[in-house]
Parts: sequence; C-alpha cells; structure tokens
Amino acid sequence: MDIRNWRYFTMEELFSSFERGKVHSQSNLPDGNDYLYIGAKKERCGIMTKCGYDKGIISKGNCIVFICNGEGSVGYSNYMDRDFMASGDLILAYADFLNPYTALFITTLLDKERPKYSFGRKYGKYVKNTAIPLPISDDGTSPDWERITKYVKKHLVNELPKLAMNVWKNTYNRAPVKNGKVLLSEREWKSKRIEDICEEPYKAKAYNAIELQPCSSNARDSIPYITRTEENNGCKFYVQKSNEITSFERGNAITIGDTTATINYQAKDFICGDHMVILRSNHLNKYTGLFIVTLLNKERFRYNYGRAFSMDIIKKTELPLPIIPNTDNVDWQFVEDYMKSLPYSANI
Repeated sequence: MDIRNWRYFTMEELFSSFERGKVHSQSNLPDGNDYLYIGAKKERCGIMTKCGYDKGIISKGNCIVFICNGEGSVGYSNYMDRDFMASGDLILAYADFLNPYTALFITTLLDKERPKYSFGRKYGKYVKNTAIPLPISDDGTSPDWERITKYVKKHLVNELPKLAMNVWKNTYNRAPVKNGKVLLSEREWKSKRIEDICEEPYKAKAYNAIELQPCSSNARDSIPYITRTEENNGCKFYVQKSNEITSFERGNAITIGDTTATINYQAKDFICGDHMVILRSNHLNKYTGLFIVTLLNKERFRYNYGRAFSMDIIKKTELPLPIIPNTDNVDWQFVEDYMKSLPYSANI
C-alpha cells in the first residue's frame, strides 16, 4: 500500500465518543447466554464468558475496544461488532466510519503502539492522544475510509485461511460431528501419567528464526514454524520446505514449549524453534490430541521461566482420564466420541 500520502490522526480526532465498560465485577453478571462479556485480554477478541440480559450494563457494538488494564494485554485493542457487556478496564470508542474492514485496519495499527504501555503505565489516560498514520482523502482533511475498506477487502480478507474466512463471513459450521450428548459422568476417571499414555518425549530439532524465510500459509510446500508463542497455535510464521530445512516433524503431535509451558496440538507437518518438546502416541488424533492439550493447559499455572516444564516433569505429570469399565485402560474411543459431540467439532 502506497503510504506517501498519509498523515497522523489522534483517536480524539477520529472518534466521536468514548465510554468506559460498565461491568465492575464479573461475579455480578446476570446468568444466561444472551450476551458476550468482554474483558481485558487480546485473545479471542477479549471474550471471557457469556451472560444474560441487563439493560443497565449493555454497551453498544460496532466499536473499538481499548484494553487499559491487565498485565498481559494492556495497550492492545479489539473490535466488537455486536452489543455486549464490557469490563470497566476497557474504553470503548465509537464513530460513523467504523465497519469490520476499517476496524481491522485501525486495530492492526493501534497494536503497533502497544509496547509503549504496560501494567505500570496505564493506557487509559493516553488513549485519546494516541496517533496512528492513515491515508488521507483528496481534500486532505480526513482519512480515506473508502480506500482503506477496498484495501482490506482485497489484500487482507482474501488472504485469510479457509476456516478464518468462514468465521469472517459468518458461515462457520456450528454443528457437532456426532449427534447426541456424551456425558463425562458416564465413565469412571483415574489419574494417568504422561509417560503411561504417550511415547518417550523428545526435543525437536531447533531452527533459528533469523535463518528462515517466511512465506504465505497458502504458498506451495509451506510448513508452519512452531515456537513457544501462545498465539496462532504456536505458529510464528510459515516457511517453504527447502534445502535449509533438513528434517521436519510429522503432524499428529503435541508440542510443548518447556520454558513457557505453551502447549498445542499440531495436525500437519511442522518445524520448531528452540526448547520444544514433542509428545506422540498411537492413540493420538485431532480429537484425543486436543483433549489432552486442554488437560495439560490446566497444569500450566505450575510452571514459568523460573520453573520450566521440563521433560522429566512432563513425563510425571498426571491427568484425569476416563477408563474402560472393569479395566485400568484409558477409553480413548469415549474421549473421541465426547469431542465429536461438542458444538463446532465439525471444524476441528
């Protein structure tokens, strides 16, 4: 995109109104599933939970959400397209030009400003004066929103992966793979060590990011580069298979960043950065894999840079798992059936 005819605009210049979120304690939310409650986090657009109707704490949608508190996400921003409940740690900004396309453009630029803020330097008092560069209209007085919208539609939205495109178009398949409820209470549960349900963990061959050439996820022979990041299922970027990549990991594996305890399931072949532990098993598939990842993530609070999730600890980690009646064996078919019965499981 040609950036020669751009200038900086402050948030106060762009937005017509600002307001704080109206929820001061999540425990006071009304019961129900009618509205989303948005908190101070970047992931999943800030969605914390669902709640019922309460006219007094509803915020209007079609707004930019500025995260003004929260140690991990302060300084980030999200877009909400529908009415919702918002934490008091958020500032909501409204304007006539907002739509999903202009919002995507703006939040991307705003997130570049995030390093300036932290838990100790709150974003709230600086939001209105935060400035971002935007292409200007012919009269030079306002952003060229039409040009921005056309650019996002053509160059950003069209590059989305298939599943992300379905989410964008609201054609996401919400159906389960398997009809009928599968209740977790139908089985006895026992604790099993990772070393009892998986093969011997091992360290993946590590590739240095600066020696790799990123490419589009849609490029021919592209392969994900998996690191200790929490975002995007651990994928930092995609690279093309080449002579520099002498070996890669087969898909259908669980990856664990040992110094960060970041845990993901990898369905496709991949390569890794440093400090990545691999788990494999003959019972592993995308359903059982995601089930195990969910249970392992419940253990994450025990580990950090001061106490690494090392291979020895991983092997001894115990997980509660359903058992085949009258045996001591894990009922992996039950696990798979349960996962298939969940809403949205057709997208796994």
